[in-house]
Amino acid sequence: MALTVNDVDRFVASRPRLEAIAYRLLGSASEAEDAVQETFLRWQAADTGRIRVPEAWLTKALTNLCLNQLTSARARREAYVGQWLPEPLLAGDPMLGPADTAEQRESVSYAVLALLERLSPGERAVYVLREAFDYPHREIAEILDLTEAASQQIFHRAKKHLADGKARSEIDAAAARRVVDEFLAAATSGETEPLVRLLTQDAVAIGDGGGKIPARAKAFEGALAVAKFMRGLFKPAKAKRDMVGGSPEVHVTTSNGGPAIVAVLDGRVVGVMCLEITADGIAAFRNQVNPDKLERATRRWAAEDHGRPLFHAF
Repeated sequence: MALTVNDVDRFVASRPRLEAIAYRLLGSASEAEDAVQETFLRWQAADTGRIRVPEAWLTKALTNLCLNQLTSARARREAYVGQWLPEPLLAGDPMLGPADTAEQRESVSYAVLALLERLSPGERAVYVLREAFDYPHREIAEILDLTEAASQQIFHRAKKHLADGKARSEIDAAAARRVVDEFLAAATSGETEPLVRLLTQDAVAIGDGGGKIPARAKAFEGALAVAKFMRGLFKPAKAKRDMVGGSPEVHVTTSNGGPAIVAVLDGRVVGVMCLEITADGIAAFRNQVNPDKLERATRRWAAEDHGRPLFHAF
């Protein structure tokens, strides 16, 4: 059916919210864009004159598409080469969605997006709709064809599953930036001990190369192991320069609302390292180097002037 101008306007107005929901559900900006486009095609084919609440209809259509995608994604990720990490979004990306409350900011943090992989598709949908977008359980039940009581139970179960892996406490942005600066100074010093002092005892380092860029299949665990890895990662070496095609510029910025170190070569983002910083120290490094997951970050990076780099890596 042909859409009216009003129908198109309603979809356009809903699009930012739909993209933000889809990104949190799928952990992939490119897949989120595809899901939203498919939602538009379904909207185009619908009898919109019979739809009483277009926003609710669009949210339900999108969520069901994402649930189907998540079910098939689980099989793909089991066959994924190495560790799987979400696609990082740099500061200012509209797909990050609302950030008015602590719950909304946390829901799109890189740490929580990685933790969401622990949940079933249904748990993930309830958690995202409730925690990030403040949907009442009555509306979530209608979207997912559940009872209101079931939605509440699923939400509490999802929060319990995520609780153990969340950061132990928050620190403000200025304090986080000081920690990042201290980390970079220690990592480029060539010494291990200064790095160990900045890490929590149970710190981890995870890399996602997608089989295209070398990344260890198993995470580094423990302060000493992570410190040694980071010391080696920042050590200059011709092999590293040959692998990426030069010496990337290193910048500190924000990704998914948290501190991140970005490596840029000839205007192309070749790595985003997201740091999980707690009051006890750096708890995790999640390093995205899979080029397929950095295309949107590259486009976003090109949209702004980031000034001079801190230094050139390798």
